[in-house]
Amino acid sequence: MSSPKKTPEIAIGIDVGGTGIKGAPVDLKTGEFAADRVRIPTPENSTPEAVAEIVAKIVDSFDLPDAPVGVAFPGPIKHGVVTFIANLDESWTGTNLVSVMHEATGRTVAAVNDADSAGYGELHFGAARNTEGVVLVATLGTGIGSALFLDGLLLPNTELGHLEIDGHDAESRASTLARERENLSYEEWAVRLQRYFSVVENLLSPDLIVVGGGVSKSWEKFLPLLHLRAPIVPAALRNRAGIVGAAWLAAQEEIAAS
Repeated sequence: MSSPKKTPEIAIGIDVGGTGIKGAPVDLKTGEFAADRVRIPTPENSTPEAVAEIVAKIVDSFDLPDAPVGVAFPGPIKHGVVTFIANLDESWTGTNLVSVMHEATGRTVAAVNDADSAGYGELHFGAARNTEGVVLVATLGTGIGSALFLDGLLLPNTELGHLEIDGHDAESRASTLARERENLSYEEWAVRLQRYFSVVENLLSPDLIVVGGGVSKSWEKFLPLLHLRAPIVPAALRNRAGIVGAAWLAAQEEIAAS
């Protein structure tokens, strides 16, 4: 009888985006990168085969032949299958992401929506660490991504940025892109964020709200202007969260497969 595998100490996280594919090995004790991040531009013809080839190239750039791989992906993932895609080639729809990436890398692979992956990163290594109850991680960027957890368990593929609020798709008015497009001051933007997070809070009654995305580095300009029942705090991992969360999930997949 074979002995069970040890818990991986390092896993590789990959964050697939519309313009770039980024990856790094992650120390699973600390959540820190174990080597410098590698970024390769997303190919113009972003088919599953082309993206998988780049992911394999990034994975192979690290001398870690036994490390499992987690892939954070810009679309909903259901049982390993991409159900809808907006930022990559439409041929991704219906593709088994896990199978494609396993074939390309030869590794144990876990796949997760990119917002959910960032949520895992914050939950296990960041601002939501050791938080019980309902945790909402919202990423403000081109849109509004969301990850929702109950006692550490993920409700996958929530799309709370697409709630209809006051007759508008919420992210069309409250995302970072909307602020930049309309040249809003942080004070003006905070009014819209207040409305958005108030609706979400009334629906879900979270115990903690974590706000991520690139704009979270300027959190002191807008988060103190928000008044909610739940604490609302900036993400700790910033743009590393997706890679870190994907790596953590890959380790769990490796343990489950052993």
